[in-house]
Amino acid sequence: MQHPSNVVFLNTISLYDIVKDGKLGDPKRLSELVRLLRPDITDTNALVLFELKPDDEESRREGRQQAGRYLAALNEVVKPDKKLTGGTGFEGSLFLEFEKGGALWQLSWRTPEPGVTLYRWSYRRKKPDASWKERVAQKEEELPGEKIEQRGALAEQAIRGAYEGGERPKGFEGQVYLPVDCR
Repeated sequence: MQHPSNVVFLNTISLYDIVKDGKLGDPKRLSELVRLLRPDITDTNALVLFELKPDDEESRREGRQQAGRYLAALNEVVKPDKKLTGGTGFEGSLFLEFEKGGALWQLSWRTPEPGVTLYRWSYRRKKPDASWKERVAQKEEELPGEKIEQRGALAEQAIRGAYEGGERPKGFEGQVYLPVDCR
């Protein structure tokens, strides 16, 4: 994945390749089964790992367990100065506008404990002739699961396209509003 200065691996990359390509240690020391595991986000420069889960208690527990397993497996085979920890401080949100402004979705995320990032989708009802500021200030509502399933893949493609400078996915008529860090 593109990052201004860090090497970041997403959940399409196995622990074996993370250790090898991230130059963390000897990936051959991982057991055959563990080699295939794929953490959601691993930053081999910052030496942190994140598991992404929906924002509910059961998913949070699952994320904690998975992050712990991945960290234990990685830290057994990495060099002493390359030990990884659960990432912290990963928070934010972004907006997607579908149907030429008819649907405004928000994806927000927070990291309540090291290594576990929880995300949540919400939306704002259509409000004719409302400004962007008014739409964002509207009461957010939980996005129904069937809507997420219906448009989730399209939303992911639109977000990736916006971040990576790619093309808009077919069928997406709207905008992606990315967060800006002004620090």
